[in-house]
Parts: sequence; C-alpha cells; structure tokens
Amino acid sequence: MSRTPFRFAEGTAVVTGAAGGMGEHVAQMLAERGSDLVLVDRDGDRLDAVAAGIRDRHPGLSVTVETVDLAVRDDVDALAARILAAHPQLRLLVNNAGVALGGDFARLTLDEFDWVMDVNFRAPVRLTHALLPGLTARPGAHVVNVSSLFGLIAPPGQSAYCSSKFALRGFSEVLRAELAQLGATVTTVHPGGIRTGIARSARVGVNIPAEEAERGQRDFEKLLTFPADRAARMIVEAIATRRPRLLIGASATVPDLLARIAPAHSLTLFSRLVGASGRRATPAGAR
Repeated sequence: MSRTPFRFAEGTAVVTGAAGGMGEHVAQMLAERGSDLVLVDRDGDRLDAVAAGIRDRHPGLSVTVETVDLAVRDDVDALAARILAAHPQLRLLVNNAGVALGGDFARLTLDEFDWVMDVNFRAPVRLTHALLPGLTARPGAHVVNVSSLFGLIAPPGQSAYCSSKFALRGFSEVLRAELAQLGATVTTVHPGGIRTGIARSARVGVNIPAEEAERGQRDFEKLLTFPADRAARMIVEAIATRRPRLLIGASATVPDLLARIAPAHSLTLFSRLVGASGRRATPAGAR
C-alpha cells in the first residue's frame, strides 16, 4: 500500500510495557494525537497511575488498563480476546514490553532462557496473530515491534536476549511484506542505550555469581544515556510516516552500519563502548 500518513484519531492503540520507560511516553504521545488506548503491563499499580494521568489530560479518550504477565501464554490469549471484543476500531499495536537476562548460555537454565523468549518474542507473535482480524478489518492499521541494538549485534552473555530480539526482527520483516497485501504496515525499532529501568530490573542467571552480575550491570548503566521520551517521540513519528525501520541512538546506528559492511568488527566496537571485552553476566541495558 502507499505510505499514507497514519491517522491516530481513527481508533484504538494497544501498547505493551506501558507502565514506564518508552512505553509510558509512547502512550502519552499517542493520546496527544487522539488515539484511544489499551495499556498493558505486569505492574498494575504503576500502570493505573499512567492511565490516570492520561485520562486527566485527555478526558475525551477511552483508556483501558490490562495488568497481564506476558510470560503466561494463556493470559496473552485471554488479553487478545478481551481487546478484540471491546475495541472493534483497532488501528495500532505497539509490542514494546521486554525483559532482560544476563549470563553466558552454558550457565543459564532452559527455564530462564524460555522466560525471555516468552516475553520478548512469543508474546508479540501471539498477540499480533490474535489481533490481526481486528487490525486488518479495514486498511491503514500499523504494527510496531520493538527489537533492540541486540537484534543487530550479538555480544557474549546475551544468548537469550539476542535470540528473542533477532527473532522479533525476522518476524517483523516477514510480517511487513505479508501485511502490505492487507493494507497494513510494520515498523521495526532498534533502540540503543535508552535511559529506562530495563538494566536495573534485568534478571541474572541463578548460576551467575553476584559480583560478576553487579559488575556487568554497572558497565551497562554507563550506556543508558538516550532519553526515553526522545526515543518515544521518534517511535511515534515513525508510526506517523509508516517508516519500516527505526534505529535510535548512535549506539544502534554505528553497530548496525558495521554489522552490514564489516561484520567482524561490530562486536569489537561494542566492547569498546561498554569498556569491557564481552562481559558474560551483563544484563541487557540496550533496550
């Protein structure tokens, strides 16, 4: 379809991970543009506070909250069913929620690995699949999948996170081609070091020593310099123009360039950015 501007005020937007960080700012900016909202997060108290603030500023909008743990597949399916039943004018899905896990693959448990894949990859896939009938009921819908810098490069210590974000990137690229035939568009977002709480809230594998984990977390905190509100504004502008791909911050754009023109050097650059040679217990501070 032609890339006509997205019309925010024509229906409902679903935003996952909306209780803080980029998701909270994206929700606020969508409301400013007239979108009704379904806000999803596992932190119910914080989610209620975000929704209350939006309702106060935009009393004419519908703002629904859904406290859901996206790691639970049945709960994701039930969430999608509720959204479809209550919001027939579904126009936008922003798969923003994400979790992080630090630790080299040999020391991770498969349950830990699957938890990351469930939240970061399988939940967006299940939610998108279930909501497609609503999204494609009429032309003009849009899907945003938030991948990561680590959907472009793959440093040691990030096997689960990179697997989930590379998978989301591949899914998005296929989905973009397929939905074009149905009159819908897709944006894949690759943020670099965004100033959010994902590094502080990241899990570390149970077999990783605490000292090693703390050192990795400190290294990554140094990378978190790009403001979350600015990143959110870039995402909303990418939605408005139906941009297929968005890189946020030099910590994403430079490694992406190297990964394409000189793949062998991308991890070297990354190691210089974090000041370490592949910290193996590093939580994913790049969103």
